[in-house]
This record gives sequence, C-alpha cells and structure tokens, in this order.
Amino acid sequence: MQRRTLLLAAPGLLAAPALVRAQALEKPKLTIAVGGKNLLYYLPLTIAESLGYFKAEGLEVTIADFAGGSQALRAVVGGSADVVSGAFEHTLNMQSKGQPLRAFVLQGRAPQIVLGVNPKTLPGFKSVADLKGKKIGVTAPGSSTNVMANFVLAKAGLKPSDVSIIGVGAGNGAVAAMRSGQIDAISNLDPVITLLQRSGDLKVVSDTRVVAEADKVFGGPMPAGCLYAPVPFIEKNPATVQALANAMVRADKWIQAAGPGDIIKAVPESYLLGDRAVYIDAFLAGKGALSPDGLFPDAGAATAVRALKSVDAAIQDFKFDLGAAFTNEFAKKANAKYPKG
Repeated sequence: MQRRTLLLAAPGLLAAPALVRAQALEKPKLTIAVGGKNLLYYLPLTIAESLGYFKAEGLEVTIADFAGGSQALRAVVGGSADVVSGAFEHTLNMQSKGQPLRAFVLQGRAPQIVLGVNPKTLPGFKSVADLKGKKIGVTAPGSSTNVMANFVLAKAGLKPSDVSIIGVGAGNGAVAAMRSGQIDAISNLDPVITLLQRSGDLKVVSDTRVVAEADKVFGGPMPAGCLYAPVPFIEKNPATVQALANAMVRADKWIQAAGPGDIIKAVPESYLLGDRAVYIDAFLAGKGALSPDGLFPDAGAATAVRALKSVDAAIQDFKFDLGAAFTNEFAKKANAKYPKG
C-alpha cells in the first residue's frame, strides 16, 4: 500500500523506472524458501531484503522460512516456492534423484556448521567415537547440518544409524535442547553455537566457520549457502535470476565492508536471541566464511560430491554432472554491474 501511494504521488519520478524494470523481468513476484532465515549462514539473504536490494532490482520477494534446508527444498520441489536459499550440496543430491537444480549465486564459501558435544551429558568425551548411541540435534533431518554430522561421524568409523538424529531447529529451541540435556551433541550454526559456547553449554568438536578448517574437514573448498532453483525456472526466467544474483552479490560485498554495528542495525531484533554481544561475536567468528563475491569455486562441486558419497551408499556409483550443479554466469555479470557493492 505504501509503495502504491508513493507511485501515485510522484509518477514522473518513480512509476516509469519501476514499470520498465517490471516489464523486463519474467517473474517480478516470487518466493524464496529458506531453512532458518535468522542464521548467519543466510545473512546475505537478510541483508538483500532489509537494505532493499531486491526492490532495487524490480523484485517483490516473499521469503518463506522453514525449520531446516530439507524442508525449504521440499517447498520448491512441491511448487510452493520458486527459489531456495539453502546448502549447495542439495543441488547434487537432487541430481542423483533425477530432479535437476542449479545454484546461481553463493552466500557462503564454507559451511559455518559447528559440531559440538554437551558437557553435561558427555563430561568424559574424548573422541567422535564416543557419540555412538547418542542423540545429536540438527536443524532438521536431511539438512546440511545432518550431512555435516554424518560426515564427521563417518570419518570416525560411525554410520548414521549409530546415532539418533533429532530436529531441533535453528533458534531458541536448539539452545533449550542442549541446556536441558535432551541431546548429547549438536550440529548447528550461529548465533546458536556462539550462544551455547558463551554459556558453557557446548564443547566444540569440529568448526567449519573457519575456512581453513572447513577445507581440512572436507578435503577442499566446500560451497555452502547459495540461491538455487530448478533448471527449467532458470532457463525460463534469466532476467529474474540475474536480478536475484545482482541483489545477493551486492549483499555479499556490503557484509565484507560492514562492521558489527552496521550488522546489528540491518537485521531484525529477533535474530539477536536476546543478546547483541553474542550476535556480534558470532558475526565476527563467521564473517570470513561468507562469500565476498557470490562466485562458486571450481573445485567446490567435487568436494561436495565426496562429502555426500561418504554418507550415502545409494549414490556411490552415480555419475554426477558437476558443471550442471552450478553456474557463475549470473554472479559474474552482477560483479561487473556492482564492482564495489
């Protein structure tokens, strides 16, 4: 309503450019599904929305928030959303199921997922092997936090069936599950991880907020949060996809230049989980893992395939088309348009 009022009040200034943009876009109104919008993993998505970068590209974006990435993926597969803001490896996993998805702009160059144990329920914890028979909390079963947990378990010789996986979400519910002892370990993201660390309710086992540590864990660059969509959507709506990439690359670059105070002003109060200092610590801990330019590393898809194959026997012999899982075409054009964000 406010937008309509502005257009009527100043048609010469606003209406013409807005109409031109709308006509150039195949689908100016669209829905992005995300699993845990408040997570720093998806900070570029929030920044693109809160700073008006989507609107500047002529887009009217609705963001549908789910408990985890696997549920956001189901929303797109089921047709209730157009694009996913989610973990890159889902594009490869779905390729093996005959459903072609393609990532087109990167948000995170490392997963930023932390696996840690509960000092209360596992006071004598010595190694990952001690998690056999224990309960591990993830954002949602099947999500990237689940994959990360399975991957670390596999390196210790444990199978996914050796533990109980429990969905705890990505906010206060996850914090409560750890503090009350409902789970023995957690695979989650910031700000949840930093909040638990600060209160002494988490002992970190594996930390992929640090790019070098993530590369070591996965044996190469592991692309993380990104925007991806069904290949037919991308092919039918190239101008719309370009507009989304433009907004996200601007957000990526703004974050790299931003200080903690800038971030606090740009995100909703609810993201802070009641503690600004914790959110600032979390931002500083994970900033280096966020993409500076939206571009996927060439070796990233191969790294993701290795991770997936280590936890899923059903895809061992599948021949992945690594190049089909992502494209840098849109992010490169976005960088040319916004060289400084």
